[in-house]
Amino acid sequence: MQHALWHSAHEMPFVNSPTKVLSMQHPFLSEEWITEARIIRAKYEGQVPKIPISIRMNQVITKVPFGNGDINSHIDTSSGVLVMDLGHISEPDLTVTTDYETAHKVFFDQDPQASMQAFMSGRIKVEGDVTKMLMMPSVMPVSDLAEQVAAEILGITSRQ
Repeated sequence: MQHALWHSAHEMPFVNSPTKVLSMQHPFLSEEWITEARIIRAKYEGQVPKIPISIRMNQVITKVPFGNGDINSHIDTSSGVLVMDLGHISEPDLTVTTDYETAHKVFFDQDPQASMQAFMSGRIKVEGDVTKMLMMPSVMPVSDLAEQVAAEILGITSRQ
């Protein structure tokens, strides 16, 4: 009888355990974050509405709290889907330079007024076609699935 109680007591906590393992959180734009974001985007490949406007944007993110202090990354919607990755692409429409804190706020808060204020105050510098940067919020697909993808990416992002 004592053995049966021990067996039940030790197995019971696992009966209702979730089967899904939660992803760890990583700093925005870190190599780990980019890898996890790629996995999330791949999971929904072909299901999210196409982005109708091509925007090829290089980004220089300064004052990064990890690594060597700066990150070169890019956003490219020319294939109809949002591709965000490390490194620069050739022949961008524009290059945006900003500090890490501002980039994090712009990407996750998606507050157009705060973005415009950062631009007007010089925290966001743009070389190239400024209209492409201003179009970014309006070209992103709006759907339940797009919101789910965004929520999953936010879920892997630490506040660092």
